Amino acid sequence: MLMNEQAEGFFRKAKQWKEEFYLLREIIHEDKSLKEDYKWMHPCYTFQGKNIALIHGFKDYCALLFHKGALLKDPKNILIRQTDNVQSARQIRFVNAGQIKKLRSAIKDYIKEAIEVERSGKKVAIKKVADYPVPEEFQKPLNEDKALNKSFYSLTPGRQKGYLFYFNQAKQSKTREARIEKYYQHILNGKGIDD
Repeated sequence: MLMNEQAEGFFRKAKQWKEEFYLLREIIHEDKSLKEDYKWMHPCYTFQGKNIALIHGFKDYCALLFHKGALLKDPKNILIRQTDNVQSARQIRFVNAGQIKKLRSAIKDYIKEAIEVERSGKKVAIKKVADYPVPEEFQKPLNEDKALNKSFYSLTPGRQKGYLFYFNQAKQSKTREARIEKYYQHILNGKGIDD
């Protein structure tokens, strides 16, 4: 596998997880059908132009993320869904190189399966905006404020889902109202929850 210059820079500059990153890269490079790329500011491994896996690190762990991880069988029960809002990707998390060495064979198996999933053309069934309920605390201002309604439904489906998911997470009506009030102008400005 050819080394990607930007990915190489990522590995070289890593302050935390350097040993773990290089070890994951070594394991991935054993599969000659993958190409090393650099996407979303991280090393990404593709098969025939399709994303298979990504190496990334956080404060408390580093991870190998499988883009269609929801379709993997996960016989070792090691795949983690980052948040409830993540529909497709799954991670294998590590806190030290020893864990990676111990799971080396399993990691290779998961990579092979991820390639087979991509080769098969399978797709993850992604929830549509209509699958997310609109809380009544939000439906009322949508009905009453034409500008809000227009702005909200002009957002991309992903941004709409982000708001609906966030609003619905609140257990109490008062909390939902506070969240809606906080992001009211954001929506009018055509921004997503994380913009």
